[in-house]
Amino acid sequence: MKRVRQRWTDWLESHWVTPAYSGWLLGSLSVFFFIAATNTLSGWLYVLSGIGLAMLAIAAILPSRTLSRLRVQRVPIYPVSAGDQLTVELIIENRSPHPKALIQVRDVLPKALGEPMIHSIEMIPAKQSHHWIYCHPTQRRGIYRWQTVQLRTANPLGLFWCRREQIVKATAAIYPTVLPLVQCPLIDEMGQDVSLLFNSDRRAQAATEGLTRSLRPYRWGDPTRLVHWRTSARYNELRVRELEIFTGGQELIIGLDSQFPWRLSEQQAIAISDEFEQAVIAAASLYFYACHRNLNVKLWTAQTGLVSGNQVVLETLAAVQPGESAQTTELPAFPTIWLTQNPQSLMTLPAGSRWILWAQASSSEKLTTEKMAGHRYPGIHIQEDQTLQHQLQSAPRFL
Repeated sequence: MKRVRQRWTDWLESHWVTPAYSGWLLGSLSVFFFIAATNTLSGWLYVLSGIGLAMLAIAAILPSRTLSRLRVQRVPIYPVSAGDQLTVELIIENRSPHPKALIQVRDVLPKALGEPMIHSIEMIPAKQSHHWIYCHPTQRRGIYRWQTVQLRTANPLGLFWCRREQIVKATAAIYPTVLPLVQCPLIDEMGQDVSLLFNSDRRAQAATEGLTRSLRPYRWGDPTRLVHWRTSARYNELRVRELEIFTGGQELIIGLDSQFPWRLSEQQAIAISDEFEQAVIAAASLYFYACHRNLNVKLWTAQTGLVSGNQVVLETLAAVQPGESAQTTELPAFPTIWLTQNPQSLMTLPAGSRWILWAQASSSEKLTTEKMAGHRYPGIHIQEDQTLQHQLQSAPRFL
């Protein structure tokens, strides 16, 4: 019964008006005065009843007029990392030639983000705008979308509430946390056992002879060690050597096993496994560590396949979910750092790969892991009693 009454009240408020407590009180008094005037034939009671009903009629018409010709716009939301403050900006524009007063604005956020944000506006002058900027805390990464902004008022008498909704689409990207890794032997040791060549432009930049591709005029900021002095003396201007950049054509893949339905532990009662969230954080941290090491690194997920580029990778990791449908099932034939909860998937890794495993530490699963991949490639078995950052900086080992 309470839900039905609430739905009826919400429908009235969003389509017409709904009485406030003071409205119900004034309406009851007006009816009481009218009945008393009918029984006693007292003129002053008729006057009181008429005044009360007139006030109710005016109060029921004006709130909807207050909300008319108000338009809400939204400034694009800048992406943040999980744990940071999400900054949202709304612009409420008054397009009428009259000022608008006493307006309440509600930005209806997704339930995963939290409760709706409420802001009160005292006055919006005619033909002007009001900027509302608020910061909202974030806890979990994801791509969040919402579109409803509610304008609510009881102006001018406070007897009736009127609410109107406007569709203002919003998209907020909350990226996973990137751990500041000082070292990562898992990446540093990649390729030692298969003699792979990665990007070696640092070698070319450090070299001084034997790698010259062409000569060009000196530009501000060029290192003086690259100046070709004989040619510079001949042309009476500084000439700088352009050096070759050697690449072996090999790629380092960070693979996230997003097709596998990561199971929840017994202590968890949430929709998404915390272990999968750790895997997403680990994938982001490894990717940016590899970029810092100037490696040709890409991210692989079951739904997107191979992606590269900082923003694209962060958006992919923000949107990835466990158990998602697979667009591609086979990993590329490159060395891969495989992040999974499924020990059986380790046996299909390409040569020279590494792994990070979040499997439960039961004896049967550990035996299966050793049989499948423990003696092929080293990796890291994540333990619950140690921090993720510390384990990512530890050396990989065979189980």
